[in-house]
Amino acid sequence: MRSIIKYLLQGLLIVAPMGITVYVIYESFLVLDGLITFETPGLGILVVLVGITLIGFVASHLISERLKFWMDRQIRKAPVISLIYTAVTDVLNALVGEKRSFKYPVLVQLDNDPAVKRIGFVTHRGFGKQAELEEDYLTVYCPHSYAISGNVFLVAKERVENLDLPAADVMKYVISGGVTRIQDESKKDQ
Repeated sequence: MRSIIKYLLQGLLIVAPMGITVYVIYESFLVLDGLITFETPGLGILVVLVGITLIGFVASHLISERLKFWMDRQIRKAPVISLIYTAVTDVLNALVGEKRSFKYPVLVQLDNDPAVKRIGFVTHRGFGKQAELEEDYLTVYCPHSYAISGNVFLVAKERVENLDLPAADVMKYVISGGVTRIQDESKKDQ
């Protein structure tokens, strides 16, 4: 019985943040679309996007850091909500926040075959307080295609090769399963 509850909570942790976000945006769209008496295709979506942008502006400029910190601390005290909130916050900060973790794309050789490599992102240099891992290893996150999951590896530095490409393009490439192409920066302007 405990394992079923554990699996349920893990499933909620994965599904709930996205589901709640999609639900709130969808409901906002329906409410706003119902308020608009004339028919203009796409206006509801535009209003929702403008609303989200305004919330971001207010949070960035008008709400003090002290109030944000207090609200963050209150949410993190709630047992189940804190799990979801922390996971969503960490992932969003890693992708688009000021402390972006996925800005160093790399190729990683995970086995002895130098012809096979995985695409990943350096998230930390070293591994915590263990000095022997601090200098010789990198923490690399390798995302899965078409999913919000991935693997974390501690990889010896000599098995990591930097990619001189924009991190956002590399992430799109990996998540699409290699279907999208990474454009050459010199050809983008043409």
